[in-house]
Amino acid sequence: MSTGRPRPGYRSITPRVFVDDVYKLVAFLRSVFDASGDVPSGRPAEIRIGDSLIQVASTGERSAFPAFLYVYVDDADRIFQRALAEGANVIEEPSDTPYGDRRAMVSDSFGNVYQIAHVIRD
Repeated sequence: MSTGRPRPGYRSITPRVFVDDVYKLVAFLRSVFDASGDVPSGRPAEIRIGDSLIQVASTGERSAFPAFLYVYVDDADRIFQRALAEGANVIEEPSDTPYGDRRAMVSDSFGNVYQIAHVIRD
């Protein structure tokens, strides 16, 4: 394996997104995906969604940089509706895919894109 050992609680790859308002994005993630984690001063927020970690950092030294995330949830239709209630824009309505996921796609006000899915068949 060519990767080193990550810090405890991390995986080999940790997505990071840069936004103008960290608190607003973290509130969106908490409301839509039941995310957990705090916004510390002076470093990126470490936000957990399920078993995964995403870092949310403020713009300043770096420009805004959105993410494209595939998020497995327990009910894609329900989470899709939650995202819309929090102001997300529809990219794709929920539908069944040929590979066995039920999936929808939305974007948030920062330009981050979320493919929201649950497995309907293996």
